[in-house]
Amino acid sequence: MTNKQCGLLLEAGITWTFCYYLPLQVSQGNVPGVESASLAMDTEEGVEVVWNEVLFSDKKVFKAQEEKIKEMFENLMQVEHPNIVKFHKYWLDMKESQARVIFITEYMSSGSLKQFLKKTKKNHKTMNVKAWKRWCTQILSALSYLHSCDPPIIHGNLTCDTIFIQHNGLIKIGSGLPPTDHFGYYNYFFYDYSIDIFSFGICALEMAVLEIQANGDAAVSKEAIVNAGQSLEDPLMREFTQSCLRQDPKHRPTAHDLLFHRVLFEVHSLKLLAAHCLINNQYLLPENCVEEKTKSFDPNAVMAEIKHGDRPGVQLKYSHVSPLELDKFLEDVKNGIYPLMNFACARPHPVPRALSLSQEQVETVKSPTPEPQETEMRKVRLLDSSDILSLFLKMDDKLHRQLSCDILPSES
Repeated sequence: MTNKQCGLLLEAGITWTFCYYLPLQVSQGNVPGVESASLAMDTEEGVEVVWNEVLFSDKKVFKAQEEKIKEMFENLMQVEHPNIVKFHKYWLDMKESQARVIFITEYMSSGSLKQFLKKTKKNHKTMNVKAWKRWCTQILSALSYLHSCDPPIIHGNLTCDTIFIQHNGLIKIGSGLPPTDHFGYYNYFFYDYSIDIFSFGICALEMAVLEIQANGDAAVSKEAIVNAGQSLEDPLMREFTQSCLRQDPKHRPTAHDLLFHRVLFEVHSLKLLAAHCLINNQYLLPENCVEEKTKSFDPNAVMAEIKHGDRPGVQLKYSHVSPLELDKFLEDVKNGIYPLMNFACARPHPVPRALSLSQEQVETVKSPTPEPQETEMRKVRLLDSSDILSLFLKMDDKLHRQLSCDILPSES
C-alpha cells in the first residue's frame, strides 16, 4: 500500500489487518458505479482481497445520501451466505470536490461465469445438464437468502459477469450495488425481487446455451432470448427459464418457488442429509472425525446389504468407501455446493440481528427475544458395544487436543 493510502486508513480510523495494495486491476463483477477494483492483501489471514472504489462527482448529493449509503454498506457487510461474495470492510473518503466509498471484498481467483462459458464455447464443448442444475440451485439459494432478509435485499445487477465460479464448482454471486446516481433509491426498497428473477432467467438461459447473442452487443434483444429458449431440447428447462422471463413481474415465481421446480427439485440422498447434519454439529466432533471413525473399522466388514428374493444380494463393505472422498464431499457441503433446497427456506434465514442498523447502533441495542420456533426433537444416538477412553487436553496456547482410543475387554 502506498503512504497516501496508509494515511487514508489512519484518518478513517481503520484498524483492519488489510496491509498493502497491489497495482493490479481485476475485473470482478463489472459492478455499475465502481470506478476501479484492484487486488490487495490481508496479511493476517494471508488471503488476497479486492480493493473497490466508488466515486461520487457531486459532493452535495453524496452528503445528502450519506446515511443511506452507510446503512447499505453496513447491511452488506452483515450478509453471510456460502454462495455470496463476502464484504469485509468499507470506509468513506471525502475530498475537496469528490467523495468516494472504498470497500474490501472477497477475491474470486477463478474468474466469472461469463469467462467460463466463453472458454467452454471456444473449445466446442456443451454444457453438462448436471452442472447446470447445480449452478442454478446455488444461485437461487443465494437469491432466496437475500430476498428473505428484513428488509429484503434485491441484487439488482445479476448477470453472468457478477456470478463467479471456483475450481471446485462453488458458485458465488457478487453483492449488488446500484449506480452512484441511484444511491438514493438503493436496492433495499426501490426494486422488486422479480427484477432478480428475470435476470436469473437470462443467466440460466445463457448457462444452458453458452451464449445468447453472438454479435457481442451489450443489450440482449428479445428475439435473441426467444431463439435461445426455443433451442433448449429439454422441455422442463425451457419451461423453467420461460417462467422467469414472463413479461408481467407479478407472474414470475420467487427464488424459493424455483428451487422446487421439477427440473431442479430432487429428494436428497441420505448421504447428503447426513453430511449436513455433521456440518451443523461439527463442534461436537473432532476435526478429523472421518479418519478417526474409518480406521477403527475392518475394511472387509459388511456395513449394509441389499437382499433380493430371486438373485444374490449386494453387499456394501467399508472398503468400498474412500475416506478421502468422504472428506472432500463434506468440504463441498460445508462450502455450499450442495445446499438443502427442501429445508433451508422453510424457516427464516439466520439474518444478522438488526440488519437495518449500523454497527454502532447494534452495539447499544439489545437483541429482542427470539420468537419460539418448532424445532426438530428427534435425537440420533450412536450405540457402540466397545468402551472408549477419551482425554481432552487444554493447552496454554489454546490449541487443545482430544485423544481417544478403544478399550478392549482384556485391558485393565
